[in-house]
Amino acid sequence: MKRVAFIGLGRMGHGMAGRYLDAGFDVAVWNRSKAKAEDLIARGARWATSPEDAAIDADAVVTMVADDAASRAVWLTKDGAAATMKAGSIAIECSTVSHEHALYLARELRSRGLIYIDCPVTGLPDAAASGKLTLLVGAEPADLERARPFLVPLSSTIRHFGAIGTGTVYKLINNLMGAIQIAGIAEGLAIAEQAGLDMKLVLEAVETGVAASPQVIRHSRRMAARDFAGATFTAALRHKDAAYAVALAESLLSGAPLMGRAAVEAYARAKAYAPDDDEAKMIEIVSRPK
Repeated sequence: MKRVAFIGLGRMGHGMAGRYLDAGFDVAVWNRSKAKAEDLIARGARWATSPEDAAIDADAVVTMVADDAASRAVWLTKDGAAATMKAGSIAIECSTVSHEHALYLARELRSRGLIYIDCPVTGLPDAAASGKLTLLVGAEPADLERARPFLVPLSSTIRHFGAIGTGTVYKLINNLMGAIQIAGIAEGLAIAEQAGLDMKLVLEAVETGVAASPQVIRHSRRMAARDFAGATFTAALRHKDAAYAVALAESLLSGAPLMGRAAVEAYARAKAYAPDDDEAKMIEIVSRPK
């Protein structure tokens, strides 16, 4: 039986860890709050006292945490997973981290004899729980093949972009475009409201027009209705991802990434207003009177 350690049981990680149980893996789990693991433990997962404990005898360790600092902590500190991982085992980082951190983590883990897979994901929590995420992979081809049995429970859609770090590059592009689109639809709907347009007609036009995208369609009606229940992605996380993306853009592009910077600024305001609430609350920021 394949042994997996899963670290980070937030909105996405919880469902992902459950997929390994569904697939019959021997699963150890760790999270800062044990309460989030209780139902997984009831289904057969082993609770670990630390990432280091979770990684003991694991064939693969999978992490899904918030940012660079959290990733560094669960992998590389004295009680991090790398402390007990056996040489030749597989380290799969599914978190959205900066490109710089992805390359740094790869160097550190590979120097310890581990196989590193750069594997951020796209999809919502329901896709995580049903194994329908899209995996954005950066890895050597041979390493990807070794890791594939540990990726298949999460998704049948694996996009291999190239060497380590390329999965993270695309994930940051994806999330930056999302930030720009969400901020844009918030501003557009706020203009329509203040101008007195028929919002039912506006929403119909938006959803069927050339500016429609999955992000725009998913958020526009919720924004117009001020329906922010059941947050799937927070303002703080979107701000973090956009900031990582802009840092990458500034290292690669000679021209200033104006749209990216504007999105970071918009989400900085949203983060200050309601960091842990749904990112669709952006409309409340842009709707404020002067």
